[in-house]
Amino acid sequence: MDSGSNEDVNDWERLTLTQLKQVLEATPQPYRVHAQVDAFVEKQTTHGAPFIEVKLADAGGSLVWRIFDNHPAFGQAKQLRRGEFIELAAKWVDGGKYGPEPKYAQWRSLAEHEQESLLNGDPELAQRQKDDFSDIEGFIDGMADPRLRRLCSVFLDQHGARFRRCGAARNNHHARRGGLIEHVAQMMRSAHAIAGAYPTLNADLLLAGVLFHDSGKLWENAYAEVGFQMPFHIAGEMLGHISIGMELVNKLWRDVMDSPEAAEWATMDPASEHVRLHLLHLIGSHHGIHEFGSPVLPKTPEAVVLHHVDNIDAKLEMLKQGYQNSQELGSGIFEKFWPWPTNVVAPLSSVPRPEPEPERDPDPESPDDVTPGDETGDAPA
Repeated sequence: MDSGSNEDVNDWERLTLTQLKQVLEATPQPYRVHAQVDAFVEKQTTHGAPFIEVKLADAGGSLVWRIFDNHPAFGQAKQLRRGEFIELAAKWVDGGKYGPEPKYAQWRSLAEHEQESLLNGDPELAQRQKDDFSDIEGFIDGMADPRLRRLCSVFLDQHGARFRRCGAARNNHHARRGGLIEHVAQMMRSAHAIAGAYPTLNADLLLAGVLFHDSGKLWENAYAEVGFQMPFHIAGEMLGHISIGMELVNKLWRDVMDSPEAAEWATMDPASEHVRLHLLHLIGSHHGIHEFGSPVLPKTPEAVVLHHVDNIDAKLEMLKQGYQNSQELGSGIFEKFWPWPTNVVAPLSSVPRPEPEPERDPDPESPDDVTPGDETGDAPA
């Protein structure tokens, strides 16, 4: 595992996998990455030569590292195991369609504190997800309907840890540890803004629908407690996240309605049963059409808004990832990426808005209005 020089790899800059992909060139550059071995497969080339395909993952992305039998560390690489946390130091080059290619690679196992830091994500991602979770809590605390507020709070109390490590999807958007937190928080911000523009919407119902619309993914797209592997769950495969989410809400609703405080809600308008049905409808209809898995089509204003807010946030996240990871075909033109159907074009930048001028203090006793020598009220001599 010779690095190709006498350099100390500890002096090399450490990047996330996403950052690494963004800076690669044809010229080898020294970088370190911390990652988990997400998959390990022994394969053969078309000519029968053995090679190893290792998928590495961190909180923000993944890459595939291919180690061929002529690599000096091929034998040692065969000792890598799925789930292992490593630091991979190499002179990295852009391998074109094969992705990032590490030259003179060397690696070591991560210490426990390094593993914990890796699971939390890079500082920027960790802070963003922390802020997103705080925003979610803030929207819940601001709900006027005590039933929905209590239901959402119980969900966070019971399933918050699993929620924090869940992806919003397996591949297409927010497909990372904690991605569902980001997706829900941004949807809540959008839904809150739309409810302000359309005051006839039931804002509390809409926000609760955002929180629970993908709650079934806690059993479909949740990452392992310690790692970046997204295992397949039998309930997710057999029922899907919409059915699981509706079942979860029904269970939590029964628990909330069995609490002592529920007695105070018996005469509330709208009736609790209507609130429950409307919330279940939001979950069941949020994919918009039967072909995309919704058992029922949107039939209320809140259901229509939820469907479109969900779609908008997913699409914009796909575009963001496309701009970061796709090959630039021409100036501002990027190669299409799955599942986007066509090449995409860089967005038009905004013209900066001028800063508002500070207001002047209208104080009539300002120094400009005082006659010199008149501080005591006496006329000048």
